[in-house]
Amino acid sequence: MTYKLNRLLWLWAGALVLALLAIIPLAAWTRATAVLFVACVAIAVWIRIGRRAKRQAGSRVLAANLTLPPADYCQPVVLVCGDGLDGLFGAVAGDSPALRETGQGCYLRVPDLMQLPELIASVLARRPAWGGQLAVMFVSNPGEHDDRAVLAGQVRAFCHQVALVRKRGIALPMLLVSYLQASQGEGAWFSWEAGQTSPEVREAGMHAGLVDWQQLAVDDVTRMARMHTGVQVSSVAAWLEEAVLPDLAARDRRHSIGPAVAIAITLVPVLPRTVSGNLWQQWLSDKLSLSVDWQAQTAGAAPLPFPDPLLQLLPIRIQRTPIRRAGVIALWLFVVATAVALASSAWQNMLLARQVTDDLRRYTSMAPPAPFDQTGIVQREAALTTLRQHAERLDNHYRHGAPLKLGLGLYRGDRLRAPVLAAIASHRTLPSAPLAVKVAKAVRLDNLSLFKSGSAVLKPDSTKVLINALADIKAQPGWLIVIAGHTDASGNDAQNLLLSRARAASVRDWMQRMGDLPDSCFAVQGFGARQPIASNDTEAGRTANRRVEIRLIPETGACSHSPTIPG
Repeated sequence: MTYKLNRLLWLWAGALVLALLAIIPLAAWTRATAVLFVACVAIAVWIRIGRRAKRQAGSRVLAANLTLPPADYCQPVVLVCGDGLDGLFGAVAGDSPALRETGQGCYLRVPDLMQLPELIASVLARRPAWGGQLAVMFVSNPGEHDDRAVLAGQVRAFCHQVALVRKRGIALPMLLVSYLQASQGEGAWFSWEAGQTSPEVREAGMHAGLVDWQQLAVDDVTRMARMHTGVQVSSVAAWLEEAVLPDLAARDRRHSIGPAVAIAITLVPVLPRTVSGNLWQQWLSDKLSLSVDWQAQTAGAAPLPFPDPLLQLLPIRIQRTPIRRAGVIALWLFVVATAVALASSAWQNMLLARQVTDDLRRYTSMAPPAPFDQTGIVQREAALTTLRQHAERLDNHYRHGAPLKLGLGLYRGDRLRAPVLAAIASHRTLPSAPLAVKVAKAVRLDNLSLFKSGSAVLKPDSTKVLINALADIKAQPGWLIVIAGHTDASGNDAQNLLLSRARAASVRDWMQRMGDLPDSCFAVQGFGARQPIASNDTEAGRTANRRVEIRLIPETGACSHSPTIPG
């Protein structure tokens, strides 16, 4: 995959993560930290991919004028190593790669075995989709070697380079090919496939066993020539099994590359670079006591044939184009992000439904309190206040649409809105006296005007605010005075609960002392951050939630006995 597509995929993944951070409910500082982390990772990956692309561009060994087939090329791409390169590709200036394209595949010259991994990396940098089409062909000609140790070193070096390539995840199937100089060669390829003991004969438009091929001769002369060719080919196969195959199947796992897909041999009239006293002559002399003297011929020699009939044996796997692969990866990333977003939305909707239904069930399960049951009245008022907060929240979602954390088609608040509104509408305020008396409006005091941050001690300049509240209380003598403390959602819930009750108690103590009111006239409550009147996501909302509320409940004789009000 190209570095541009890699960058686009990483940017797409970062955008999906940012979208999830906007959907999943998190604290403001957590969301900001996560966004900063994602941005840093995206920048680091962008720089790293660019540097890797520069390194690959600088390490390419393909010539600038070497034109590869198009990216949608579907034939095998075979890298040719070993002997006979000049006979296959012709004379090439320097140690440069060369390319030959036939009707069955494409052949790429590897001038040096040590360049095989780098050459494959260069090809994949230009054609990333060719990873499943690459194969390697190792040519070992007995007529070009006169030293067995040198040949063994060449084979082991080849195995080492192939093992390095395969460690990168490239299959790289192998063909072992040998060309033998013979006076009679018909251009057929003799191949041993999948451990066969008898070769298959392959040439253009024909595939048969060795015996069948010999019997298909049109006359006795041709049949005898083919039998002679079969003997020669079997001799070369025996030489390969003795001189080359043991080094290919090395015991060291680091250099073992497994068996070849096929071992192929063909006879050619002239083999360039034939040396005197070569390994083939030595083998014939040792095994058959034959002496053959061939002279090297290079001028006017015909080029060696490529093993086109054998390319169909290669397990070629056509990969998706880079754009298609990137599209599939991007689609899967989107599917995963969508699944996470849907799971988060489902969880938040479940929590919302659980909170609303539990509070609604708690309110409806309360029996209507007696007219002078102060405890029941306070509890019912608290439950009603909670329902009103739920109703305001659900109504806001109904009018302006559900937020992202509750949306994505999973929002279930609309079906909860009607029961909550019905419960609020059915609420009736119980009279506390024979005559209907208008309930005094609740007095709401800002914590910042009364207390320092985190403290429950009244400020010296809070007297004026408290005197105004006390004047309203004195206007309704004998009524129950309910003082409730509230905080925002910052900090620990347990500490907020204790702080809110302590502040309400401080206001109660001041009013009891300055107004000369009995202790039975007061009920003190601390709610912490459980009953917000604004959103805790903004500073203005948190400021509004930090408050002390004083509510008067009309109940005749409330100050004549001590009520028991839960905190």
